[in-house]
Amino acid sequence: MKKSSILMVLLSVMLGNSYAQEKTNQHNFTIQQCIEYATKNNVQVKNALLNVQIQKQSNRGVTSAALPTITGNIAATRYFNIPVQIIPQGAFGSPKDMATNFSLPYNSTASIQLQQLLFDGQVFVGLQARKTSMDFQSKNLEVTEEAIKTKIEKIYYQLVVSKTQIKLLEANIDRLEKLSHDTKELYKNGFAEKLDVNKVDVQLTNLKTQKISVQNKIDIGYLGLKTLIGMPVKDFLTLTDTISESQIKEVILQDAPYKYDDRKEYQYALLGKKLNEYNIKRYKLSYLPTVALNGTYAQQAYRHKNTFLEEGMWYQASWVGLNISVPIFSGFAKDAKVQQSKLELQQTKNNIENLKLTIDNEVEQAKLNFKSAIATIDFQKQNMALAETVYDQTKKKYEGGTGSNTEITAAETDLITAQTNYVSALYDAVISKIDYLKAIGKLP
Repeated sequence: MKKSSILMVLLSVMLGNSYAQEKTNQHNFTIQQCIEYATKNNVQVKNALLNVQIQKQSNRGVTSAALPTITGNIAATRYFNIPVQIIPQGAFGSPKDMATNFSLPYNSTASIQLQQLLFDGQVFVGLQARKTSMDFQSKNLEVTEEAIKTKIEKIYYQLVVSKTQIKLLEANIDRLEKLSHDTKELYKNGFAEKLDVNKVDVQLTNLKTQKISVQNKIDIGYLGLKTLIGMPVKDFLTLTDTISESQIKEVILQDAPYKYDDRKEYQYALLGKKLNEYNIKRYKLSYLPTVALNGTYAQQAYRHKNTFLEEGMWYQASWVGLNISVPIFSGFAKDAKVQQSKLELQQTKNNIENLKLTIDNEVEQAKLNFKSAIATIDFQKQNMALAETVYDQTKKKYEGGTGSNTEITAAETDLITAQTNYVSALYDAVISKIDYLKAIGKLP
């Protein structure tokens, strides 16, 4: 009985662990919910957020250099051979040089020291640059979030559009299954050949295979989206937003000049330039003297025996000092730092000018692609409707005995091609819309 009870407990634990491992979550996400989930779980975003926190702590380190430092010190010394001092001949009436000592075997000191930096050019610039450094890391976080957001929107809406593709494939399969049934009935009654039946079955098999292939790509797309937003692969994800032609076309192409400042990458580059300028200023101010104030208060005791806590006097000592350190020559190291930082600033300026050219190219290219995509949607939609009309008319002729199997096969092929082109146009339009909004810095 005891062994049986132990086995039951172990079995229960194993079943409980198995259930915990298989437990999954169901997520029904809009595009905004996907973005919010990624903000909390995407590794790149989390690391960019950590960089903000790291910079915050780094700023605290800079601030601490301008604040006073207080240090306590306790020291105890036991002399086995007490150091001696020489009293020269004639001092204090001494007829010759004499050796003596001015200490006892046991010495102890307790002190507290205060140090305050009054002026240091590099620390002064560091204090000025704190806000810019925080803005730089915060803007890097925004750039990272926008890049992830752009990828999420592209994958999300491509998966949404893929639902249309699946529906069209299912409609074609239903249509061909009916045609296959009708053709078989005609064959039974001697109005069609076996070859006609086989042709329809081949088309039907091809469509079903195509649906499997498309569904596999969609499943892979969902895996990619989960990975991008930081969601466990085992969780179920359902996309609840829809996309329509009217939503795609609602974006108005701007003829007015766009602003570079609307792009987060440009804002980020300008902050980098400002930090380079602070760097130059920091190295230039290193030529100036450094001024520091220090003060000490101490109590000292001297004993023949180790009896500091029991008896004897403690003698007080205190002083205040001012230290001015004047740099005279450092082997041209400071000049090298200044010149290096100036060259780095010029590199940043060059990168900003190149970024402007890149933005100009992205905007114009995205505008052309978006115009073309919108026009293609309209053409492909009309072409798909026309292909469907041709197929319906051809099917009626075939069923009435005035059309051939070759004609209806060709009409079906044309319809599938038109539908594929329409779905492809929707894909391209979604991507070009997102690219255009990203290019002009208006991605919501």
